[in-house]
Amino acid sequence: MSSIHIIYASTSGHTEYVVDTLIEFLSQKTPEIAVERQRVELAKPEDLLRGDLVILGSGTWNFGGVEGQLNEYMHRYLFERAQDIDLTGKQIAFISLGDDRYYYTTRCTEKFMRFLKCSHAKMALIPLIVVNEPYGQEERIRKWGEKLIKLFEQPIPLTSSPPQHVPVA
Repeated sequence: MSSIHIIYASTSGHTEYVVDTLIEFLSQKTPEIAVERQRVELAKPEDLLRGDLVILGSGTWNFGGVEGQLNEYMHRYLFERAQDIDLTGKQIAFISLGDDRYYYTTRCTEKFMRFLKCSHAKMALIPLIVVNEPYGQEERIRKWGEKLIKLFEQPIPLTSSPPQHVPVA
Protein backbone atom coordinates (compact mmCIF):
# COMPACT_ATOMS: atom_id res chain seq x y z
CA MET A 1 0.00 0.00 0.00
CA SER A 2 1.29 3.45 -0.88
CA SER A 3 1.35 6.15 1.77
CA ILE A 4 1.47 9.91 2.25
CA HIS A 5 2.56 11.58 5.46
CA ILE A 6 1.43 15.20 5.93
CA ILE A 7 3.14 17.44 8.46
CA TYR A 8 1.47 20.82 8.80
CA ALA A 9 1.41 23.99 10.86
CA SER A 10 -1.91 25.74 11.34
CA THR A 11 -2.42 28.61 13.72
CA SER A 12 -5.57 30.16 12.23
CA GLY A 13 -7.05 26.89 10.94
CA HIS A 14 -6.61 27.64 7.23
CA THR A 15 -3.78 25.17 6.59
CA GLU A 16 -5.62 22.52 8.58
CA TYR A 17 -8.73 23.10 6.43
CA VAL A 18 -6.70 22.62 3.24
CA VAL A 19 -5.09 19.45 4.63
CA ASP A 20 -8.48 18.06 5.72
CA THR A 21 -10.01 18.86 2.31
CA LEU A 22 -7.11 17.11 0.56
CA ILE A 23 -7.32 14.05 2.81
CA GLU A 24 -11.07 13.76 2.28
CA PHE A 25 -10.59 13.94 -1.50
CA LEU A 26 -7.78 11.38 -1.50
CA SER A 27 -9.68 8.95 0.72
CA GLN A 28 -12.68 9.09 -1.64
CA LYS A 29 -10.68 8.80 -4.87
CA THR A 30 -7.88 6.44 -3.81
CA PRO A 31 -8.60 4.53 -0.60
CA GLU A 32 -5.59 2.34 -1.42
CA ILE A 33 -3.28 5.26 -0.56
CA ALA A 34 -2.91 5.55 3.21
CA VAL A 35 -2.79 9.19 4.29
CA GLU A 36 -1.84 10.32 7.76
CA ARG A 37 -1.57 13.83 9.09
CA GLN A 38 0.49 15.23 11.90
CA ARG A 39 0.69 18.66 13.50
CA VAL A 40 4.23 19.95 13.27
CA GLU A 41 4.30 20.65 17.00
CA LEU A 42 4.16 16.88 17.57
CA ALA A 43 6.57 15.89 14.79
CA LYS A 44 10.04 14.47 15.32
CA PRO A 45 12.76 14.85 12.67
CA GLU A 46 12.47 11.17 11.71
CA ASP A 47 8.79 11.72 10.85
CA LEU A 48 10.07 13.28 7.62
CA LEU A 49 11.08 9.75 6.60
CA ARG A 50 7.56 8.34 6.97
CA GLY A 51 5.44 7.55 3.92
CA ASP A 52 6.32 7.23 0.28
CA LEU A 53 5.68 10.95 -0.02
CA VAL A 54 5.82 13.70 2.60
CA ILE A 55 3.72 16.84 2.27
CA LEU A 56 4.65 19.89 4.32
CA GLY A 57 2.00 22.57 4.82
CA SER A 58 2.28 26.08 6.25
CA GLY A 59 0.93 29.55 5.92
CA THR A 60 3.09 32.63 5.44
CA TRP A 61 3.57 34.60 8.64
CA ASN A 62 5.44 37.47 10.23
CA PHE A 63 7.87 35.53 12.36
CA GLY A 64 10.70 37.21 14.18
CA GLY A 65 9.43 40.63 13.10
CA VAL A 66 9.97 39.81 9.43
CA GLU A 67 7.11 39.32 6.98
CA GLY A 68 7.10 36.37 4.60
CA GLN A 69 8.22 33.54 6.88
CA LEU A 70 6.95 30.05 7.55
CA ASN A 71 4.64 29.52 10.48
CA GLU A 72 6.88 29.72 13.56
CA TYR A 73 6.34 26.05 14.48
CA MET A 74 7.18 24.86 10.96
CA HIS A 75 10.26 27.10 10.83
CA ARG A 76 11.59 25.76 14.13
CA TYR A 77 10.88 22.20 13.06
CA LEU A 78 12.60 22.38 9.67
CA PHE A 79 15.50 24.70 10.44
CA GLU A 80 16.25 23.78 14.04
CA ARG A 81 14.94 20.37 15.14
CA ALA A 82 15.21 18.63 11.73
CA GLN A 83 18.04 20.66 10.26
CA ASP A 84 20.51 17.75 10.21
CA ILE A 85 18.25 15.14 8.65
CA ASP A 86 19.37 13.76 5.31
CA LEU A 87 16.41 13.21 3.01
CA THR A 88 18.44 12.34 -0.08
CA GLY A 89 16.00 11.12 -2.70
CA LYS A 90 12.92 11.54 -0.48
CA GLN A 91 9.90 12.85 -2.38
CA ILE A 92 8.38 15.97 -0.80
CA ALA A 93 5.50 18.23 -1.81
CA PHE A 94 4.38 21.52 -0.29
CA ILE A 95 1.18 23.33 0.57
CA SER A 96 1.72 27.08 0.93
CA LEU A 97 -0.85 29.59 2.08
CA GLY A 98 -0.78 33.36 2.12
CA ASP A 99 -2.78 36.56 2.11
CA ASP A 100 -2.61 39.08 -0.73
CA ARG A 101 -2.88 41.97 1.75
CA TYR A 102 0.81 41.42 2.44
CA TYR A 103 3.76 42.13 0.18
CA TYR A 104 5.22 38.62 0.55
CA THR A 105 1.95 36.84 -0.12
CA THR A 106 3.14 33.20 -0.16
CA ARG A 107 6.83 33.54 0.51
CA CYS A 108 6.72 30.49 2.77
CA THR A 109 7.13 28.55 -0.49
CA GLU A 110 10.62 30.02 -0.84
CA LYS A 111 11.45 28.86 2.70
CA PHE A 112 10.20 25.36 1.88
CA MET A 113 12.47 25.33 -1.20
CA ARG A 114 15.44 26.27 0.96
CA PHE A 115 14.70 23.31 3.21
CA LEU A 116 14.33 21.05 0.15
CA LYS A 117 17.78 22.02 -1.04
CA CYS A 118 19.44 21.73 2.37
CA SER A 119 17.93 18.30 3.07
CA HIS A 120 18.71 16.89 -0.41
CA ALA A 121 15.09 15.85 -0.92
CA LYS A 122 13.30 15.88 -4.29
CA MET A 123 10.29 18.01 -5.11
CA ALA A 124 7.57 15.58 -6.16
CA LEU A 125 5.13 18.14 -7.48
CA ILE A 126 4.72 21.87 -7.96
CA PRO A 127 3.46 23.33 -4.64
CA LEU A 128 -0.21 23.87 -3.94
CA ILE A 129 -0.46 27.62 -3.33
CA VAL A 130 -3.63 28.96 -1.76
CA VAL A 131 -4.01 32.73 -1.57
CA ASN A 132 -6.49 34.25 0.89
CA GLU A 133 -9.24 32.25 2.60
CA PRO A 134 -9.19 28.60 1.52
CA TYR A 135 -12.98 28.35 1.84
CA GLY A 136 -14.40 28.23 -1.66
CA GLN A 137 -11.08 26.99 -3.12
CA GLU A 138 -11.83 23.29 -2.66
CA GLU A 139 -11.76 22.64 -6.41
CA ARG A 140 -8.18 23.95 -6.57
CA ILE A 141 -7.23 21.58 -3.75
CA ARG A 142 -8.92 18.64 -5.49
CA LYS A 143 -7.12 19.37 -8.78
CA TRP A 144 -3.80 19.34 -6.96
CA GLY A 145 -4.90 16.10 -5.29
CA GLU A 146 -5.47 14.59 -8.73
CA LYS A 147 -1.86 15.41 -9.61
CA LEU A 148 -0.75 13.67 -6.41
CA ILE A 149 -2.71 10.58 -7.37
CA LYS A 150 -0.98 10.52 -10.78
CA LEU A 151 2.39 10.35 -9.00
CA PHE A 152 1.32 7.05 -7.49
CA GLU A 153 0.03 5.75 -10.82
CA GLN A 154 3.45 6.03 -12.45
CA PRO A 155 5.06 2.69 -13.32
CA ILE A 156 8.02 3.38 -11.01
CA PRO A 157 7.00 3.80 -7.35
CA LEU A 158 8.02 7.02 -5.62
CA THR A 159 10.46 5.29 -3.30
CA SER A 160 12.07 2.87 -5.72
CA SER A 161 15.71 3.04 -6.63
CA PRO A 162 16.65 3.85 -10.21
CA PRO A 163 16.62 0.95 -12.66
CA GLN A 164 19.92 -0.91 -12.85
CA HIS A 165 21.64 -1.28 -16.20
CA VAL A 166 21.75 -4.92 -17.22
CA PRO A 167 24.16 -5.75 -20.05
CA VAL A 168 22.64 -7.58 -22.99
CA ALA A 169 24.53 -10.77 -23.90
